[in-house]
Amino acid sequence: MTTGNIQLLSDTLAKTKAENRAALIAYLPAGFPTVDGGIAAIKAVFDGGADVVEVGLPHSDPVLDGPVIQTADDIALRGGVKIADVMRTVREAHEATGKPVLVMTYWNPIDRYGIERFTEELAAAGGAGCILPDLPVQESAVWREHADKHGLATVFVVAPSSRDARLATITAAGSGFVYAASLMGVTGTRVSVGEQAADLVRRTRATSELPVCVGLGVSDAAQAKEVAAFADGVIVGSAFVKRILDADGDEAAGLAAVRELAAELAEGVRRLP
Repeated sequence: MTTGNIQLLSDTLAKTKAENRAALIAYLPAGFPTVDGGIAAIKAVFDGGADVVEVGLPHSDPVLDGPVIQTADDIALRGGVKIADVMRTVREAHEATGKPVLVMTYWNPIDRYGIERFTEELAAAGGAGCILPDLPVQESAVWREHADKHGLATVFVVAPSSRDARLATITAAGSGFVYAASLMGVTGTRVSVGEQAADLVRRTRATSELPVCVGLGVSDAAQAKEVAAFADGVIVGSAFVKRILDADGDEAAGLAAVRELAAELAEGVRRLP
């Protein structure tokens, strides 16, 4: 039986902690701007200094995502992206870099595809796990059983509105790391990420030994540095997607732009004064 790379993910986050810095976790959707272009973009982000990449599984109703990622998902879906392309993206990105690659997906596509089939294929592709923003913990037992069997992390999302007892329930069920949404709302770049996120990280850490990584709103090195001061990882998505959109079809320019942004953010998460 194939085993996924949850251990690689855990080791990577332990290593960044040992280096006294936050991990840089990048998000890019599969199939954007094309399947091959998406794979190249992920390699460029790793090349620039990302420690972990989340591959988005494009969805027609991405409730957590703002307009930038919705636009990218739309491009990918119009291009005919399939779950097989998501698996290929994970496989090629991991094989080329040896780095941990997760899938971020809403529950409906997995449910339709089949949990056993999805976890088996993700493990075979070298995936490290899944981030499941809309799967309620109390309905996650079957998924977790299959994920555990295949060596895949189950990353749940916590929000500033989550009460302490709820945080404890979520973190007890999760593995790999905890995704702390920095604010109530959808993905997108923000002017400030701030205090709500720091409080959420503190409360989440009180319930779990898992690393706590913060996403939603981080778009530049200064914000990455701000979040890195209190979180174990800094998650950036919309800012990478926007660089590719802004390149307007010029693949070389898009790749250079995301590589450059990754390098700037990688400096930011190193917490240097």
